[in-house]
Amino acid sequence: MSLTYEICIDSTAGAVAAERAGAQRVELCAALFEGGLTPTLGTVEATLAAVSSIRVHVIIRPRGGDFVFDRYEIEAMERDVAAVREAGAQGVVIGALTPQGEVDEEVAKRLIGAAEGLSVTFHRAFDMAADPFAALETLVALGVDRVLTSGQDSTALEGAPLIASLVERAGDRLVVMPGGGITPRNAGRVVEATGAKEIHFAALVDEPSPVVHRNPYPYMGGELRQSEFVRRVTSGALVSEVIAAARA
Repeated sequence: MSLTYEICIDSTAGAVAAERAGAQRVELCAALFEGGLTPTLGTVEATLAAVSSIRVHVIIRPRGGDFVFDRYEIEAMERDVAAVREAGAQGVVIGALTPQGEVDEEVAKRLIGAAEGLSVTFHRAFDMAADPFAALETLVALGVDRVLTSGQDSTALEGAPLIASLVERAGDRLVVMPGGGITPRNAGRVVEATGAKEIHFAALVDEPSPVVHRNPYPYMGGELRQSEFVRRVTSGALVSEVIAAARA
């Protein structure tokens, strides 16, 4: 079975590494620590200019936290979808729920309309849906191309039983793509247990910052403090490891 590999990235360099390692698609994000937010238009344009054989799908998510959006956030997402479409992206990654945990059909319709035929993925907002099978049917009816899910569990491996059921239920109506905690150690097991034809994973490693002058006292973030002097970068070697493990 031929698998499609989508790499979650947060930089142009990440897209280049994923392309060189043999992935077919990237999900371009900012703020992966937040679960992925809309990247800048400059990053989108630079990434599209840097790669040639890999598809670039751009996440459209204005903030972290829940997936219930107000009118201003919805308007911003519509504009962001249009902007990345005009920049030349091949797809967008969207998601919105009602307070009751149903797919917000009206928001989804607006964003799909703004995409004007681009490939549309519904992101892991799906994992917060109250009824995953009802949500799946809603997404099929909306014409979404794929849904990204960890099977409503902490990782795709733990959520594999639900993912397998969703894959079977979806048939060829849309792609159910496992994602969340996929590594070289479990990629093959996830593929075997779910029957999925596409998988989504990050391949991040720590890389020392090139900064020479270092002030150890200020932090640029909040309570959960990450070092200002270490970067998380996409590793082409790790992408290749996961691909090899999944193929095996």
